[in-house]
Amino acid sequence: MTAVFTEVAAGVHVRREPVLAVNVVLVVGDGAALLVDTLSTAGQARDLAEAARAVTPYPWTIVNTHHHFDHCFGNATLAGPETAIYAQAQAAAALRDRSDAVRRAAYEEMRAGHPALAEELAHTELRPPTHEVHEETVLDVGGRRVVLRHPGHGHTDADLVVHVPDADVLVAGDLVEQSGPPAFEESYPLKWPDALADLLRLTTPATVVVPGHGEPVGVDFVREQHAQLARQAWLIRAGHTGSAPPERVAAESPFGARPGLIAARRGYAELDGTA
Repeated sequence: MTAVFTEVAAGVHVRREPVLAVNVVLVVGDGAALLVDTLSTAGQARDLAEAARAVTPYPWTIVNTHHHFDHCFGNATLAGPETAIYAQAQAAAALRDRSDAVRRAAYEEMRAGHPALAEELAHTELRPPTHEVHEETVLDVGGRRVVLRHPGHGHTDADLVVHVPDADVLVAGDLVEQSGPPAFEESYPLKWPDALADLLRLTTPATVVVPGHGEPVGVDFVREQHAQLARQAWLIRAGHTGSAPPERVAAESPFGARPGLIAARRGYAELDGTA
């Protein structure tokens, strides 16, 4: 059965894809809509379109929060010939200029745990974004002001957050994670706390924050994750200064040893100028 959208604020709906718990957000205005992220495959995207059409008949603009497969590989299925697709400039470049490498990375990531999904990913048609966001872009979605903002390097070098001020909703993409620890594989762990601080400046005490994966959260959850990321960054800097192996930094990570090791290695690369 196709997962349905749930309204979390006036005209803002969230749907969670069951395999990887990815959140898709649908913002509905007067005669227009905005779809934030498009999932992994053509099949998932078709199910998503069915669920979205149960909410609204309006044409949509698409936003990709970043270039990882589970947030954008459905573009080709969900976008018509004239559909605008927005993404941060680096994400757009990755999907436009390095599509084979992006597909290959998706296949390698999924082939052990989800081999059938991996095979689909390897043959998915990629449609790159049509509009690049550098720092901030404001959209009019059927009379609703929606802000697309790049808060700096964090989960990747190309994250976008989507702010719907009239509903007090902030779509954080994978800059915030609820269903598991943050993913550090392409991250900038020394800069991530600053990106999250930028995101927090858009919030009020009542803001609903939609993470990339998992349940919607409140601002206190984001503040706690910011504090954990700041501690992770401090541990990395201290370990690098003391020439400690990344494994020693990982042992003290607030996110656990395995995510902490990936974060430490990425952070050391930042400090060495190789990230």
